[in-house]
Amino acid sequence: MSGNSKDENAGAGERLAKRMARAGLCSRREAERWIDEGRVKIDGKKVRPPAPLVTADTHITVDDKPLAAAGKTRMWRYHKPKGLICTSNDPEGRKTIFDALPKSLPRVLTIGRLDLNSEGLLLLTNDGELARKLELPETGWSRRYRVRVYGSVDIKRLENLSRGVTIDGVRYGPIKATLDSSQGANSWLTLTLKEGKNREVRRVLESVNLTVNRLIRTSFGPFQNGQLKPGEVEEIPGKVLREQMGDADRQR
Repeated sequence: MSGNSKDENAGAGERLAKRMARAGLCSRREAERWIDEGRVKIDGKKVRPPAPLVTADTHITVDDKPLAAAGKTRMWRYHKPKGLICTSNDPEGRKTIFDALPKSLPRVLTIGRLDLNSEGLLLLTNDGELARKLELPETGWSRRYRVRVYGSVDIKRLENLSRGVTIDGVRYGPIKATLDSSQGANSWLTLTLKEGKNREVRRVLESVNLTVNRLIRTSFGPFQNGQLKPGEVEEIPGKVLREQMGDADRQR
């Protein structure tokens, strides 16, 4: 995690895509794609793969605009409402979280995603490199969800999810699933997992004949949704963030 505007190892140089991610412009993967597309220049010349290492003194432009310095890493908790998507630009014209976030926020990236019909805790950061790191299962951070499902709950099949499951050739890791309550054909479950693949909860529960009709993420790693109301956003204090990032590094 970078707390200064200049990387501690800037003298030795760092990868261009990583530098762009630390500036909060995009994820490292997006940065690599932009470099391939010729959108990035160093000293006025288009960068061609493989990109050279850069330092704090390297003059970098993206779409002919100077790349901002990598500032202090910040993170926010956001209660994503249902009905918003987690992309910056949707070709179908649907409303995104970036349309709804307060204009006072700097440019931010999401740490993982929640789909259109999911709600609850979404972490935001101005540091693309940190976002990439925390999305990885190797970081060890669990995601916890409260899920309302329709159908007959088979406790044994829920317990078997702890061994992981393969669906249509896709392997999903271990999931801890518990039954909280049932009323008629609807039940509330709590699920804990570490991967967070696209639509993982919905697909895994469909494999045990349960249809998700509400999905709420209540925590991501050490951070809780808590009392945040839908649409509310709150910055995580710097001291807390530094402590938790240190814990994450020690777990790796």
